[in-house]
Amino acid sequence: MSITVQPGSPFPLGATWDGRGVNFALYAENATAVELCLFDSKEQQNESERIKVDERTHHVWHIYIPGLKPGQLYGYRVYGRYEPEHGHRFNPNKFLIDPYAKAISDTVHWHDSLFGYEVGHPDADLTFSGQDSVPFMPRCVVIDPTFDWQEDKFPKIPYHKTIIYELHVKGFTKLHPHIPENIRGTYSSLAHPAVINYLRELGITAVELMPIHYFISDRQLEERGKTNYWGYNTIGFFAPDVRYSSNGHLGEQVFEFKNMVKELHKAGIEVFLDVVYNHTGEGNHLGPTLSFRGVDNASYYRLTHDKRYYMDYTGTGNTLSANLPNVLRLIMDSLRYWILEMHVDGFRFDLASTLARELHEVDRLGSFFDIIHQDPVISQVKLIAEPWDIGEGGYMVGNFPPGWAEWNGKYRDCMRDYWRGANSMLSEFAQRLTGSSDLYKNDYRHPTASVNFITAHDGFTLNDLVSYNEKHNEANDENNNDGENHNRSWNCGAEGPTDDPAILALRNRQKRNFLTTLFLSQGVPMLLAGDEMGRTQNGNNNPYCQDNEISWINWQEADIELLEFTKKLIRGYKDHNVFSRRDWFKGQPIKGRGLTDIAWFSPDGKKMNEENWKQDFAKCLAVYLNGRGIHSLDYDGKPIVDDNFYLIFNAHSEPVEYKLPTRRYGAQWIKVIDTNTNFVAEEEGERYRAAAKITVEGFSVVVL
Repeated sequence: MSITVQPGSPFPLGATWDGRGVNFALYAENATAVELCLFDSKEQQNESERIKVDERTHHVWHIYIPGLKPGQLYGYRVYGRYEPEHGHRFNPNKFLIDPYAKAISDTVHWHDSLFGYEVGHPDADLTFSGQDSVPFMPRCVVIDPTFDWQEDKFPKIPYHKTIIYELHVKGFTKLHPHIPENIRGTYSSLAHPAVINYLRELGITAVELMPIHYFISDRQLEERGKTNYWGYNTIGFFAPDVRYSSNGHLGEQVFEFKNMVKELHKAGIEVFLDVVYNHTGEGNHLGPTLSFRGVDNASYYRLTHDKRYYMDYTGTGNTLSANLPNVLRLIMDSLRYWILEMHVDGFRFDLASTLARELHEVDRLGSFFDIIHQDPVISQVKLIAEPWDIGEGGYMVGNFPPGWAEWNGKYRDCMRDYWRGANSMLSEFAQRLTGSSDLYKNDYRHPTASVNFITAHDGFTLNDLVSYNEKHNEANDENNNDGENHNRSWNCGAEGPTDDPAILALRNRQKRNFLTTLFLSQGVPMLLAGDEMGRTQNGNNNPYCQDNEISWINWQEADIELLEFTKKLIRGYKDHNVFSRRDWFKGQPIKGRGLTDIAWFSPDGKKMNEENWKQDFAKCLAVYLNGRGIHSLDYDGKPIVDDNFYLIFNAHSEPVEYKLPTRRYGAQWIKVIDTNTNFVAEEEGERYRAAAKITVEGFSVVVL
């Protein structure tokens, strides 16, 4: 084809179609030359055009080509020094993905040519590969940004009314019997009425999608017949992954993703993305050259003092250098793009402590946070941190700044310990149940800073948490050495599947206990997809490489009783503001009644004293929640009031008799939940007078 070249503009970065042609802009500070590569079709093995990019402004190489249209395939070759010992790994034999590509046409096809060095050479990455990688690389795609959003509106659900549902796009829908086979496991499947109706009936308000940014499946996994199923190996921070597209690979995946968001929004459901800005899929110094490494290695990655190697705070081989302006811009541009162009409502940041590292130490007031807080777009959506990484000082639960919510790992650990009977202080249980004020209150944050969860994608499912003492990851082919060893799980008397009715009854009760505790706790509840229907991974607590029935939800084997229990539980949670407070309990008397907003009782009906809180063997307590002590106004400025509740927890193995408090706290109580009998009231349950005695079975929760 005949190509006309114009200087173009350094901004915006990436490939931008303006209706007349396409502007290409690439940041590569240390490069000496850049070539734009164009292709006529996806099947084409080599470029139809290699065009030298002559214009350079402030480290950005740019060019404009009139006449190019959406669907155009492209990529880059970048020239410069190949000096790994000085941090430079330029190799023009390597075809490179644009870091700002909005769509990517295919997956990587592993071959030795994808590496910048001669694979197998004794000097390893210090050698220089002359093999051309273009036949084995996917192409970047110029997209059409227009889309009919049909007056789509962000649901903007308040944090204290948010219920998060963590799911995998493929795993959630791959076996769904009511979804057409040709769209199962794709963005379109999440927009299908069968899925949306299920989510609405369940009662969740937000889906948190495991990584959908374009990612790399590791070579060593594919050579073992596995794949990177979870997707925590990003290489394209602007591109929805092509694997989840049912409509096409030349930009259609962008339209399909947008339509999914639009349909979920119509149902009042928000969409959060699990994002991985801490590292890329290029791995360590022996990894492939796919994008950032070849575009400008030293300008994107954190390097050690010996610049041949990478700082690794993530356990993946490299760490993006979020303290550099161009990398910060990349992250912020990506976040803004997903908000403004893709209408995403929030983000969960994988290993977020890595992003807070200025030099080495974690800096909670670092430039990453400063930039987000002042950004008028990003600061207005929900921001959730996974508040740890594997580096020194990386466990940062409770230490992220105001405006952030956090996955509360301490909540998970405490609740697991409590219900499995491990010695744990009742005082910590009380802290976690009431929003973890010890972690968040002193920093002017609210209970909603705590994202409470019992299980997540990483670890046992809820069913497996009560069915296995040990991990069983043999299917991963890593000799069961991968995955967490300390799961705080309890198999209830038998490892794995059993026919023993007593053990099965206890396991079912424990599942209900965990779910009930989750939705009685202050903070933002997060439910792992499938836990509400008893999904199992057969004891595998790290199925990151299992794109099969181990990871996919089996809808045909759903535990309908547990599902119905969960639906009722969530309905009750949403109907009662006392369980989803915006502010902390104050422990102060309510005017005119002399009762505090919360009170703690021992089984004898007396208020807990200091000695009770110090007993690490105690497993029995009750909590009074005053419905007139919420201390908040509704949107019309009226005080929010609710019913009073009395929560009884018995983590002892035997039945315990509880005496209800005096008439001062309530003349009559009505049972609304009993996890021993699978009871969640839709109508009034048993009634109890003040100071009456009630027997609570072992390992049970009763709510009055």
